[in-house]
Amino acid sequence: MKKLILKIIHLRNPNFLFDESLNTSALIQFIWIQIWSLLRGCIVLFLFRNPKGMLLGKGVSFFNTSKIKWGKFLRLGNQVFLSALSKNGIQFGDNVSIGAYSQVIVSTSLHNIGNKITIGNNVGIGEFAYLGGAGGLEIGDECIVGQYWSCHPENHNYDDLNVSIRHQGVSRKGIKIGKNCWIGSKVTVLDGVQIGDGCIIAAGSVVTQSFPENSIIAGVPAKILKNRNHE
Repeated sequence: MKKLILKIIHLRNPNFLFDESLNTSALIQFIWIQIWSLLRGCIVLFLFRNPKGMLLGKGVSFFNTSKIKWGKFLRLGNQVFLSALSKNGIQFGDNVSIGAYSQVIVSTSLHNIGNKITIGNNVGIGEFAYLGGAGGLEIGDECIVGQYWSCHPENHNYDDLNVSIRHQGVSRKGIKIGKNCWIGSKVTVLDGVQIGDGCIIAAGSVVTQSFPENSIIAGVPAKILKNRNHE
């Protein structure tokens, strides 16, 4: 049975192997969960959309579904919320995984709708993430991200002391995360940041500026500790 399940898993992850100590009861429970996730994924058929092997946890919800596009084997954990109120929508590549209780929200304002969120192929994002897309958010292929990650591509204007901040509007530059990045848990990325390919960001960092490729970054605010080339 393991060989059959492994062949199916290889459709999504060709490099996957079972741990030798995996017990049969855990494997059976895992299979049961995946079957139900696939069945829930078929709900998009009622929206005249192809699920493409989509795996949905319990309580997943969508807003403005016509502006959401996905590749093969999109996995959304329990209670994930996607809102594509935007100019250019939400787009997922192949084999994207979003952890439970995460929110992927381009914008919440009907007055000034946001730009887009684009997530590349083979991206895994942990539980409780908040991904905003008002100014645009791009995440490159092969990125892996820990829990409680948040991205905020928008800032409030505050220069006029005689007007409340909430009435002064916003500025938007966007956030871009390069390919093959490893981002630790509880990292916050603010507007205008561009992260180069191959970067590593330590857990708990607050990223307020851009960094070149292969940087190892940490701190509040985040700074370069060293380069992966040991420079």
